[in-house]
Amino acid sequence: MDWNAIGLGEIFSVACAVCWALAVILFRKSGETLPAFELNLFKNLLGFGLMIPTALLMDGAMVPAYSLQEWLIVLTSGYIGIAVADTWYLRALNLMGAGRTGITASLFSPFVITLSFVFLGERLGWWQLAGFALVMVGILLVTWRQHLADVSPAAVKKGVAYGASAVFLMAAGVVMVKGVLERHPFYWTVEWRLVGGVVGMLIFAGLSGSWCSIADNFRKPQPWGTIILASVLAAYVSMLFWLAGYKLTSASIASMLNETASAFIVLFAWLILKEPITQRKVLGLMCTLTGVLLVISKAAGDPPTPVG
Repeated sequence: MDWNAIGLGEIFSVACAVCWALAVILFRKSGETLPAFELNLFKNLLGFGLMIPTALLMDGAMVPAYSLQEWLIVLTSGYIGIAVADTWYLRALNLMGAGRTGITASLFSPFVITLSFVFLGERLGWWQLAGFALVMVGILLVTWRQHLADVSPAAVKKGVAYGASAVFLMAAGVVMVKGVLERHPFYWTVEWRLVGGVVGMLIFAGLSGSWCSIADNFRKPQPWGTIILASVLAAYVSMLFWLAGYKLTSASIASMLNETASAFIVLFAWLILKEPITQRKVLGLMCTLTGVLLVISKAAGDPPTPVG
């Protein structure tokens, strides 16, 4: 394969999957002592703070010249894709664990592909669909558990509802902001998207009267070193890679490559948390890697074509 021909968008999308998987493992290692809302709020506040000097350094101090419609798109995308979706994702993670949440998160690509076909006019060739199928098979192999005794059926049902809703909102948020990312300064767009997420969470906390409970949870002893590292990876590094992938390649291909995060979660759980890895998981990782190579090699020579 000619690695020089592979677009940066594909590389960034895989890098995003690696960073997000590592962040999930670190969140698990921290003991999940912070509730999902507080954990997401801390993560997003930290990402917001880190993105300000990044945007100033990379894009300058000029505020992007968004139209009113683009302002609404960026802020709404941040609210539904960061404030709501990430909180629901972490809630699903707490309810049914990383494996089952990974299976549910596999809906992300179908959601993005469907929305991209409807709103962005993207379509995929059979070779890319074959790679996508291999990625999905690999993810199911490495994340599916045969026994549900460790989690109650009620928790699984609630977790699936939270997880599926979360990935749909993530997909909607990134598809709706893709055009703005392509037309305006990248880092300031990421920052204003974070603003939409953080402000939305703060307003919700104020309206729900939950400030006291939030403050109490932050005052309790927490593994802050692990939480901070996980938050930097999730809200800063991973988000930059994630949105850069969508900016530089088609939304459909980027979403496929993002799906590999579930396989990387299993790999990192084995390396870091010392969880056992089975032959089925190894086979799944091989399928996922093969699917990724198919997608990115085809993307380098034959990108998706617009409908019409």
